[in-house]
Amino acid sequence: MASSPCPPSPFRPRTRTRGSATPTSPAWSSTTATPSSSAPAREPSPPRSPRPTRPGLQQVNATLYHGPFGAPDSTVASTAACGPTVATTTTCTLTFTLTPGTAPADDSLAGDWHLSAYAIAPDSDAVFLDSAATVSVLRDSQVSVDATPKPVKWGRVLTVTGGVRNADWATGTFAGAEAGRPVSLQFRPKGSSTYCTLKTVPTTAGGTLSTTVRAYTDGSYRWSYAGTADTAAAVSAGTFVDVVG
Repeated sequence: MASSPCPPSPFRPRTRTRGSATPTSPAWSSTTATPSSSAPAREPSPPRSPRPTRPGLQQVNATLYHGPFGAPDSTVASTAACGPTVATTTTCTLTFTLTPGTAPADDSLAGDWHLSAYAIAPDSDAVFLDSAATVSVLRDSQVSVDATPKPVKWGRVLTVTGGVRNADWATGTFAGAEAGRPVSLQFRPKGSSTYCTLKTVPTTAGGTLSTTVRAYTDGSYRWSYAGTADTAAAVSAGTFVDVVG
């Protein structure tokens, strides 16, 4: 008949040492039990891939303005924006139509204007520039010339006249330039393609010009106006003078 092993004795054994009745103490050790989880370890989520960026530009545009960016006293929008395009770089040509009397309203707005611009990508990323460029918006100028007498005898006095007129934006007409504007009298000998400056003459009231020179050779005379900070430069046509005798 099969037998089972006996249970361990409930009594602790003692040992004796000669001359001593002190029992020895058993060695004890303690351990900390860590519960185990039956759930499997969770795998970390893979990193998200960045959203693909579409190449190109959705729109490029600009506005022309006068005065400070935050409080301009006149603005002109472009007639049409550029885009869209898939090119990574592009050249955008914008057109601005200025109407004297409206924008710009009057002559006080002549001078430096600025260009604010922006570019928008297909993913809505954008770049804005308060002052991408500075351009001169000047009042137009007209210069006239005349000389008498024609023909003129060799060595005699020739009177050269003319005038400078500048655009008046408020009225849409031209008016005589202010007095004191320097204008150069230039001469080109017959057969030459180059003008040389004979003298500089200031305008008088109404922008008129007048001076005298002595005539020694056939050729053409003209006035050359260098312009100012708010008026454009201009040159008259040449007037030919025949020297006789």
